[in-house]
Amino acid sequence: GDAVAPYNGKCVRATAGSLFHVPVVRAADPGEVVDRLRTAGLRVLAATGRGETDLDTMPDEALAAPTAWLFGSEAHGLPAPLLEAADERVRVPIHGRAESLNLAAAAAVCLYTSARAQRRKEPDRDPDDLPPARERRAVDV
Repeated sequence: GDAVAPYNGKCVRATAGSLFHVPVVRAADPGEVVDRLRTAGLRVLAATGRGETDLDTMPDEALAAPTAWLFGSEAHGLPAPLLEAADERVRVPIHGRAESLNLAAAAAVCLYTSARAQRRKEPDRDPDDLPPARERRAVDV
């Protein structure tokens, strides 16, 4: 879609360089990306404040599977067609009096929860043994 380039200097600084260690996919047609992710064997989860699935109640088995997360803009979220295309719409529970999380916080919580589930599935795997993200990219759009 139309957004700032992920390798823009501000993006790289904001991620403290971790951007180079995870696959990032951008395309003019996000629906095509979802189809290709699914074809590549990934489960597609959409983060939304109105998701029917609570992240806290998702079983580790579901989160440990190969997964692609979709995150929308902070102002508007994901477009309806992308929400519908996802296998599941997931909300991050908010406890206390906060009304919402910003995109960076919500994405961090979702990605951390998936990573934790994957570590529990393979507790003896050394994360340093993973190939660089550019070699793990499931979809090249």
